Amino acid sequence: PPLFMEFNENYFQTTYKDYFLQNPYKKMGFYVDLIKKFKPNPKLLDMGCAYGRFLSVLPDWHIYGFDPSEHAINYAQYLAPNAKLRVASLPDIPFDESFDVITAFDVLEHIEDLNATIEAVYKKLKTGGVFIFCVPVYDGITSPVIRFLDKDPTHIQKKTRWFWFDLIGKKFEILDWLGVYRYFLWVYYFHLPTKKFRKYTPAIIVVAKK
Repeated sequence: PPLFMEFNENYFQTTYKDYFLQNPYKKMGFYVDLIKKFKPNPKLLDMGCAYGRFLSVLPDWHIYGFDPSEHAINYAQYLAPNAKLRVASLPDIPFDESFDVITAFDVLEHIEDLNATIEAVYKKLKTGGVFIFCVPVYDGITSPVIRFLDKDPTHIQKKTRWFWFDLIGKKFEILDWLGVYRYFLWVYYFHLPTKKFRKYTPAIIVVAKK
């Protein structure tokens, strides 16, 4: 079946039933501040935008997003009415425009054809534009715990942080990267970015430049 069939309402209600608690304003604010550090007033595309939580907190930027789930896009359009949204699956990017910033927060681990996806991102970024993504990583001392806690059957890319650096480095210049400790405990989402311990975290955030 088409990929978007996997990410229907049932998927969100079972795998990410605490979507909004897992995406608190503090976490979204960290993403916004990170983007401003490199591009203060960007034309931005968020890939795999889901319910649009990230898009909904952005400043007055030109914002775009897409997701393979029509269910999610309908909700995102309500939450972020100023965003231009589409239903689409990577590696297809359903906009003719070029962008200053393209983001993919917890998206790439779901994608089968990573090389085609990275190529598509490269083509859609303006020269000097940045690609910012976050992925779980499955190496180091946290690997056994992450593999045990990861219950999402659509996570098909369970890779090390070094795999992602090699992949992105083929097309982009890596400007910076951080590790992230994160865990959802009942009603509280723990989200701690770190540079000092970034080699040991269960997730990473990478900033790469075209």
